Amino acid sequence: MIRAVFAFVGLLFTALTATAEEEIVLGLSQAEVSITTNFDGSEILVYGAVKRETPIPEGAPLEVVVTVSGPSMPIMVRRKERRFGIWVNVDAVEVDRAPSFYAVVTSGPLSEVLKRIEDLRHRISIPRAIRSVGAPMEIENPVKFTEALIRVRTASNLYQVIEDGVKVDEQTLFRAAVALPASLTEGAYDTRIFLTRGGDVVAQYETVIDVRKVGMERWLFNLAHEQAFIYGLLSLFIAVSAGWVASAVFGLLRR
Repeated sequence: MIRAVFAFVGLLFTALTATAEEEIVLGLSQAEVSITTNFDGSEILVYGAVKRETPIPEGAPLEVVVTVSGPSMPIMVRRKERRFGIWVNVDAVEVDRAPSFYAVVTSGPLSEVLKRIEDLRHRISIPRAIRSVGAPMEIENPVKFTEALIRVRTASNLYQVIEDGVKVDEQTLFRAAVALPASLTEGAYDTRIFLTRGGDVVAQYETVIDVRKVGMERWLFNLAHEQAFIYGLLSLFIAVSAGWVASAVFGLLRR
């Protein structure tokens, strides 16, 4: 019995040592992104190194997967049909949770660097990052609504899959660039880095990129949410003033 216990402890220690053979030391070109009035997007450079206590393992080469996820929130996806000459909503499915932005950057084809079971476990690919379980019974093939959401947000550059976008040098150094579009949602952007070998995840690291409105954008955002009446009066005043100025300019041009 005692021998069996020692054997079990030895196997457990071996397993823990194997999983700790490679660790990620990460760096970011910027940990904060500021949204200003002239913000037209940004680019985050994710770079790092693999720390090892032992030589590089033999066998499958090291691969790297980087994901950046914006704040998740529920969203209603509707399907339209053309009836009597006009487009009308006929079905709707509420997606329980979908990231406002999601990017997957890999060092090779995603299907080759990551096994399906690991994707299920860590929710790495875009479809796995979206949670949709509450479709009405009368809805046929609710998966199509999630696919439509992915298609729309991919066209808007809010969902990205960049294969071969991570450069790995000597199975030790890696770097990847993630382009953030102008239409960012404010909040914490979870950044995850996975090291894989033969499709299996051998190490991972998580950090956060903070995206916040600053300057005039922050002032207008706070005013609209905290002083809605004053914000409405200010918007009306600006609209009336702009109309008056335009009318005055056209009047001068006619003379």
